[in-house]
Amino acid sequence: MTPSQKLLAKMGLKDPEINEPVDTAPVQENSRRSFFKKSTLGGIALGGSFLCTPIEDIIAQTTGGVRRFGAPSDLRITDVRYAVTTVLGRTAIIRIDTNQGIYGLGEVRDGADERYALMLKSRILGLNPCNVEMIFKVIKQFGGQSRQAGGVCGVEMALWDICGKAYNVPAWQLLGGRYRDTVRMYADTPESSSPDEQRKLIKFRTEEQGYTWLKMDVSIGELLNIPGTLVNAKAWLNERKTLQQWGGNNYMAYSNTLHPFTQIQITDKGLDELGKIVDNVRSMVGYDIPLSTDHYGHFDLNNGIRLGKALEKYRLAWLEDIVSWEYTDQWKTMSDALETPTLTGEDIFLLKHFKPLIDARAVDIVHPDLASSGGLLETKRIGDYAEEHGIAMAMHQAGTPVSFMANVHCAAATQNFLALEHHSVDLPWWESMVKTTDGRKLITKGYANVPLTAPGLGIELNDEVVKQHLHATDKTYFAPTPQWNEKRSHDRIFS
Repeated sequence: MTPSQKLLAKMGLKDPEINEPVDTAPVQENSRRSFFKKSTLGGIALGGSFLCTPIEDIIAQTTGGVRRFGAPSDLRITDVRYAVTTVLGRTAIIRIDTNQGIYGLGEVRDGADERYALMLKSRILGLNPCNVEMIFKVIKQFGGQSRQAGGVCGVEMALWDICGKAYNVPAWQLLGGRYRDTVRMYADTPESSSPDEQRKLIKFRTEEQGYTWLKMDVSIGELLNIPGTLVNAKAWLNERKTLQQWGGNNYMAYSNTLHPFTQIQITDKGLDELGKIVDNVRSMVGYDIPLSTDHYGHFDLNNGIRLGKALEKYRLAWLEDIVSWEYTDQWKTMSDALETPTLTGEDIFLLKHFKPLIDARAVDIVHPDLASSGGLLETKRIGDYAEEHGIAMAMHQAGTPVSFMANVHCAAATQNFLALEHHSVDLPWWESMVKTTDGRKLITKGYANVPLTAPGLGIELNDEVVKQHLHATDKTYFAPTPQWNEKRSHDRIFS
């Protein structure tokens, strides 16, 4: 007898497909009473139309308004759906549905294609979503570095959300428990056209919004209009006469050229000018607040070392992504040469690709983006492995509140965690995209509040707000995706 038929039998109903009792065996009265008691407590009316409703809809109704614990061993994945938001240009939220009406929310990393997740649907349909690690091993071969991992990570997030709801515990509990009740965040320093205006904005960031850790850009793009600051930069300018670090379809453009191959150099004058930028912000925020730096531009490790030494007197929290993450030897050279901590990792997929950096102690801090690194469990493993080697972990995050909350649970469960990035701090409608299921505030004075009792990720979407911010190219809102049901390839990667 199928799980659906068993449920109907307990309720004394008929199988709607054959219109006959599914089982005449005695059913324990306590089981029936327990089911109806839970249903009644949830405020569910079992009317006449209820008896003719398909079993999937019956279960969805009986679980939709109550706390989401049911029969975890009988859970099965029935659909993968999506909605594309305008957060950071284009960020897709995915929803994994099940046969018990419990669903999970995940997110495909900012700037990545929702199809990275949709193509995984045919590999996971019918599986029990609570077998998170097994499903992750089924799909992880379809993830790549950076945004190519977005689909795998989005699915993994949604599975933990389902599992937590099914067992009625927060996601951090499933990762082994929590070390903290609040998660410290860091935010970008606001920029302005004048020092006085920037001082006001930074005061607002630290005093009104309450952020205790800031990050700023120190880019060679700031030097383009200052003569004598850069060598060989003009050869790399795009049609707008800028050094654009992202985008573009020209494979040989500056944005697609790895750092060692531009041969752009910073002169002593250029180093002085970049030092003035940092000095200006440091003088505004003081030394009680950690100040990190990022987005320097594409130049080699020699210039990275020179820049790092020029900025050492400002006691920066870290130098981020000076060169690309895969150059372990170059990171080791820079870290040995500099007193300021070095950091990389937002584009790395899986622990095994972090291990070379950690084993060589080539960086002082690892910096995974959970939406690229492999999801909650893999990111905790990255943090734990780094901890064993005396290396701390900060976390990169640039997405909707869905990915944000996945990061919060992981950060709460990882001991060597430092701070979590919040990239949409000045987006007025960002927090209202979701509702917390336990009534807590999402953020209080620069700290994320960890859901202490709310199951899963501890959020539900605020449909009206999300619908207001769907991407213009795709207004789909969690519609069924039967076109992705069929598996069309043999995926095993060994003979």
